[in-house]
Amino acid sequence: MHIDRRTLLAGTAATFGLPGLERAAFAAAPAAAAQKKIRAAIDKQLPENIARIQDWIRNPGIAAENYRMEEACGYTMAMLKDAGFQMVKRMPTKGQPGIFATLDAGAKRTVGIYFMYDVKQVNPEEWSSPPFEARITNKPGWGQVIVGRGAINQKGPEAAFLAALHAFRAAGQKLPVNLVLVAEGEEEIASPNFHQIVQAPEVLAALKKCDGIIIPTAWQSANGSTTINLGSKGPIEFQLIASGERWGKGPKGDIHSSQHAHVDSPVWHLVQALNTLVKDDGFTPAIDGWFDNVRGLTAREKELIAMTAASQSEEQAKAAMGVKMWINNEPWQQSLERLASQPTVNIQGLVAGYTGPGGKTILPGRAEAKLECRLVPNQTFREAEAKLKAHLAKRGFGDIEVVVSGGYDPTETAENSRVIRAQQAVYARFGAATTLYPRNAGSWPGSVFTQPPVSLPAGQFGLGHGSGAHAPDEYFVIESTNPKVQGLAGCTAGFVDFLYEMAVAR
Repeated sequence: MHIDRRTLLAGTAATFGLPGLERAAFAAAPAAAAQKKIRAAIDKQLPENIARIQDWIRNPGIAAENYRMEEACGYTMAMLKDAGFQMVKRMPTKGQPGIFATLDAGAKRTVGIYFMYDVKQVNPEEWSSPPFEARITNKPGWGQVIVGRGAINQKGPEAAFLAALHAFRAAGQKLPVNLVLVAEGEEEIASPNFHQIVQAPEVLAALKKCDGIIIPTAWQSANGSTTINLGSKGPIEFQLIASGERWGKGPKGDIHSSQHAHVDSPVWHLVQALNTLVKDDGFTPAIDGWFDNVRGLTAREKELIAMTAASQSEEQAKAAMGVKMWINNEPWQQSLERLASQPTVNIQGLVAGYTGPGGKTILPGRAEAKLECRLVPNQTFREAEAKLKAHLAKRGFGDIEVVVSGGYDPTETAENSRVIRAQQAVYARFGAATTLYPRNAGSWPGSVFTQPPVSLPAGQFGLGHGSGAHAPDEYFVIESTNPKVQGLAGCTAGFVDFLYEMAVAR
């Protein structure tokens, strides 16, 4: 029997007597009584759901350092089994292992879920508390938060999704959709082997049954609003290494700096190579052919950016990043167009010689730079790698070692896809104002799903808030003092509603 959703919303909202945003969120789904039971289970299970996030943070895996990756994979697999996935399988790759899991609820539709279980490196000296201790503290303006590496990227939101599954079971309710989950342990090194997991025959066959796939997030701003990204830029991460031994010039190791009068410097050699990668302005990529396939913004994308510029605070954005102006001192909307449309070549770090107190008067025999490029449609990871190497070789820098650690293509998903429309519906019911944005300037390996052979719409979804990804004092809000922003319980409820929405959305 078809029930008009607005009629259902009005009727069940009056029935449940739930407050504000919670009432609206649960009234819209067909199984409103079931959702009321699920919300009660979420509230009851909140202490154990908080503890689950803390325990996960305390069991890190750092792919960049090959630190405890097998243990981290096993820990994540156990969490999935505990949440109700009937099949959980370790998936070997050329690098760190991945995970394939399924939950068959006997439903008509299937939803895909992407998890990452690795985290970025840490420098404990930069943190106010130990990064893997997962302390709970109060953050002014936000409420109680868990501080720890991986709190927002992505263990907090992922654990909130698992909390939703625990709540279904505790409430005695079946999921409205089946689930196919794929997880990797190399997202923080640009997913060099994730395609091996996704394209394994059994995984590919399961994903082909999905109506879309999401990565759990929690991106509400202080006013409660959030952005729905229709895509993400693609990365290529690499190192450039200059050495006297490989170059054939300069010393094999460090020598006295006085010898620079008649011995070449590998450090200057690297600096000169780096200087060719961007134009004199310091930000426009100058790699040969870099813009050959770049697609400019469409009229619709410019329209979406204009709406974003009108609805979001430029001053808050500047304050959050600690910047006084954008490139070329461009106005807000123009700067957002640049953010969505322009590829980048960024130096993450430079290491050479002696950097301690005082001078050491050496001529270093080796220099290294860590870089990443962000790619936009219609660039590809393999194209970018080839053009980078050819560019350097053409200019006499072919001796410089190019070590590519990972990368993938940009992601694009149509705004009329079910996975995007479901997000809009859920955010609206929770009173979270949304804007559509052409693509996130950051990256996630969604292109592995959106491109053949999988060819699924993919997005990022989640209520709640956290910040500090890749930075000291990363945090995730568990008890919100901001009435416009959901805490862990609301974040969990949002995933429940999303699954119901995916089950009925046309």
